[in-house]
Amino acid sequence: KFSDHEERLSGSEREEDEDDVEAALKKEVGQIRASTEQKLRRFQSVESGANNVVFIRTRGIEPENLVHHILKDMHATKKKKTRVILRMLPISGTCKAFMEDMKKYTETFFEPWFKAPNKGTFQIVYKARNNSHMSREEVIKELAGIVGSLNPENKVDLNNPQYTIVVEIIKNVCCLSVVRDYVLFRKYNLQEVVKSNKEDTQQNPSSLTEDQNSKVVKPETEEEEKSSKEVEQENK
Repeated sequence: KFSDHEERLSGSEREEDEDDVEAALKKEVGQIRASTEQKLRRFQSVESGANNVVFIRTRGIEPENLVHHILKDMHATKKKKTRVILRMLPISGTCKAFMEDMKKYTETFFEPWFKAPNKGTFQIVYKARNNSHMSREEVIKELAGIVGSLNPENKVDLNNPQYTIVVEIIKNVCCLSVVRDYVLFRKYNLQEVVKSNKEDTQQNPSSLTEDQNSKVVKPETEEEEKSSKEVEQENK
């Protein structure tokens, strides 16, 4: 038989236990809700596993269309809208960074752009981070062969291709995308795409045409030389 004091203690303990259970349930529901909301976000940061590389996962948005729209706007307005982002590349597909996995995956992945009757000129750009077992030459050769097998009319163009196949390997993951206007948008470089043609010419004199170069180094005629001397003498 329990005394009134013991009964009061046991009742108090029961209330504390109930409070603890209720708090635990609320916490669990909150965690589930937060997890669900996180999965439903349109944009979500994902750890990339490489320095200076940030992944943004999108929901209900085609990455290549979004990035192309951003670059098109920046190229047209010439307005710099970021200080810290150098390049922005869409990633439309991923697979394991092993040659056999990449060949099997890209046979289907490339179809919307390169399978007959679709065709186009293309180039392949390759970059690897934290990975040493892949060969750049082998990857480009194999992927170019797959594009050619989908339609023999697909041709390589390294100057101004319709499509650029972007291969980004990070550790053991191969990230793939097929983008447009890669040359026009300065290799999808957000810092370069906003520069005017005049700025490009000043920073890259080698980009001048042959005619422009000849005009730059063309010696003065006798009249121009005489005029220059007269002005110089007058200034003195």
